[in-house]
Amino acid sequence: MTRLFTHLAILALLSTMHFSVQAQTTDQPDVLFIAIDDLNDWVGPLGGHPQAKTPNIDRLAAQGVTFTNAYAPAALCSPSRAAVMTGVLPSSSGVYANGTDWRKAKPLAGVPTIPRHFKDNGYRSVGAGKLFHASTYNTWAYFGFNDTTAWDAYFPSLERQLPDEPTPHERPANGSPLSQNFDWSAVSTTDMAMGDGQVVTWSAEQILADSDAPKFNAVGIYRPHLPWYLPQKYFDMHPLEDIVLPDVLENDLDDIPEAIIQRGRGGGAMSAFGINDWIVEDKTNGRWREAVRAYLASISYADAMLGHLLDALEQSGRADNTIIVLWSDHGWHLGEKSWWRKQTLWRESTRVPFIVVAPGVTTAASNIESTVSLLDIYPTLVELAGLDMPAHPEGVSLVPLIENPATEWNHAAITTSGFGNHAVSTDQYRYIRYADNTEELYDLDSDPNEWHNLANDPKLGEKKQELVALLPKHNEPIDPAASRNAE
Repeated sequence: MTRLFTHLAILALLSTMHFSVQAQTTDQPDVLFIAIDDLNDWVGPLGGHPQAKTPNIDRLAAQGVTFTNAYAPAALCSPSRAAVMTGVLPSSSGVYANGTDWRKAKPLAGVPTIPRHFKDNGYRSVGAGKLFHASTYNTWAYFGFNDTTAWDAYFPSLERQLPDEPTPHERPANGSPLSQNFDWSAVSTTDMAMGDGQVVTWSAEQILADSDAPKFNAVGIYRPHLPWYLPQKYFDMHPLEDIVLPDVLENDLDDIPEAIIQRGRGGGAMSAFGINDWIVEDKTNGRWREAVRAYLASISYADAMLGHLLDALEQSGRADNTIIVLWSDHGWHLGEKSWWRKQTLWRESTRVPFIVVAPGVTTAASNIESTVSLLDIYPTLVELAGLDMPAHPEGVSLVPLIENPATEWNHAAITTSGFGNHAVSTDQYRYIRYADNTEELYDLDSDPNEWHNLANDPKLGEKKQELVALLPKHNEPIDPAASRNAE
């Protein structure tokens, strides 16, 4: 869909629904809060892959500030989203797994989520798509952990966050013997008939709608989450014969603790290493190129969905008084360290896109290289909107850093992957400690791909102890009563 068509559709929508986009009189800023699922650093502003085509993420970055060293609080959907939305670390909440219902976690009792806090402070709060954890499209086992108290309206509904969408007639379509979920294929449909298209269409209506109150508009874009089913044109944007594979090091796993090796094999054929075995079984690397192509195509599709939101915001007349934040819940591996999917504490699984546009505060087309955490989103948004700051968020407001990037910033980012497993990220180093006390340490200045584990290097002993001191002091036990299987 071209931008011209988008503008015409918006104008038609305005005429039929009798919106008055200039009627909002409040000076309180609106918020456009955009989460993109499983999006790693393969986007233009982060330069993670040379063939990424993300003109709308680039467009957003040109309007505000990109945090080039932002890390997710967890390497899995539910714990990461629960942490971002509550402002509480997984090690403090006890939310470590996708099957844990954060709403039943005792440490989070009474904690207002971001949309709930804005709603409680006079905002019209609306959401669509995957914001809190929700299971995949078109599945009988659907479940989700939405904060049903946080919204004035939600699409598709408070109970079901993901709409149905077209899929191939036969699955898996890529010939994989692994799973219907680890799959990719073109589907004969339009952009807006896809699940994300439905979400974005509804969300654009909310952006354009008249309101007497400031608006908190939250949008969860599902792609590039698996399965990678997309209209053909997004595959065509990335010709298979030209695909560049990720850089990998032979024998990269030789200096990795056994704990992560065992995790990579857990689950058999559908494990991270099991998927890799199937991918590299094709000695021509054809499957690998197909998978990389499908992921790049999914990123381009998610980027197109972002473009519709930005077009609607421009049309609304409120862009100059709207705070925009874009983030991803965690990264994604495509063969680095022989790993596929997420759930590692390595950089590919933890470093994420994070962009903030705050009119009058952020500097257009600027980058901040200081290490930050997505846990900082909660206090940052609250301060930017001029709301009272709750006592519970464990992150720090990034407003001082946004206002002056030269500000001394001595904050590390903590990422958790399961009980007792943590990574500490600073500007130069990443330290990983597993529950069995095995370790990894990387110097990102000299080794950005994390190929050489320096945990046993005596020359870095003092630095390692500095990083050890930053690990969470408390690991909240797993509460079986919060599991979705507990009932």
